[in-house]
Amino acid sequence: MSPDSFLATHGFAAARRAPLPGDAGHRRYLRLTGGPRPAILMDGSAAAAVGLPSAEADLRAFMAIAAHLRGTGLSAPEVLAADPPAGLMLLEDLGEPTHASLLDAGADPLPLYTAAAETLAALHAAPPPPGLPLWEGETMARAAAATFLDWWWPAALGTDPAPAQRDAFRAAIRAMLAPFEGAGAFVHRDYFPANLLPLPDRAGPASVGIIDFQDAGLGHPAYDLVSLLQDARRDVPGTIRQAATARYLAARPGIDRAAFVAATAAMAAQRHLRVAALWVRLDRRDGKPHYLAHGPRCWRLLDEALAHPATAPLAAFLDEHVPRHLRANPRMESAA
Repeated sequence: MSPDSFLATHGFAAARRAPLPGDAGHRRYLRLTGGPRPAILMDGSAAAAVGLPSAEADLRAFMAIAAHLRGTGLSAPEVLAADPPAGLMLLEDLGEPTHASLLDAGADPLPLYTAAAETLAALHAAPPPPGLPLWEGETMARAAAATFLDWWWPAALGTDPAPAQRDAFRAAIRAMLAPFEGAGAFVHRDYFPANLLPLPDRAGPASVGIIDFQDAGLGHPAYDLVSLLQDARRDVPGTIRQAATARYLAARPGIDRAAFVAATAAMAAQRHLRVAALWVRLDRRDGKPHYLAHGPRCWRLLDEALAHPATAPLAAFLDEHVPRHLRANPRMESAA
């Protein structure tokens, strides 16, 4: 089914369509006005048309997780209609501003980040839904290798990594993450301001709308706090990071704080290395060079994470194979 047919079937043929900022993936989003109700079209039809296997799976995961979040009292968009094989879904429109757009417009960051942290604590405290894929250990090692070894390494070093280097990298990531496996929390994986919306007419944790959660997994909750407070796309002042972390921990008093800090460093190291290299893949494979602007921030955050003893296995690998002066994204260096 085409997007036009899908919209007509559900009464939105005459709705006005305005594109919304997309993500780094294959989906596009349209805000619909003038139809039966305000709505958002999530359109993955282009991916579905070429048989991209994740297109239908993404929508089915979104539907299941949206139902879970709404069932726990959190604010996720209601699914109004869906055609997963076609890659199409109509969603409740939770509103126009996101936390990111408010921050860009100069809003006070403190209430936005502390509210997001409170919502995140509620998200992690609830039992996760069944069927989530693991986001820890081997899965995280493979994800990091897919950007750092497959894309960053040849772009920056001019050669592919040797099999022994691949094995050593995987072992380093696994050793770093091993102490933090088995936490069993719902992990959004991209919990940052562009995926959060202010809902001032709702109370408590429900006052923050959550979107783009279809890639969620089962892992350590520190990963999401890293996504929020060590954002790959924007600088977060230290005072804000401290206040939001304090709000999160206050809402989850049973957490071992020292262990959580160590897990935060390990999750940050994996995420920042993977995402710094992801920008290279988006540039060279997908023709999206604007993401390279975020590379220097990711490398700075990685360096910060590597200062913690919990990241020693990865730090040792990088010290042996990637000298500090090479820890940057190559095209950003040439464009600087």
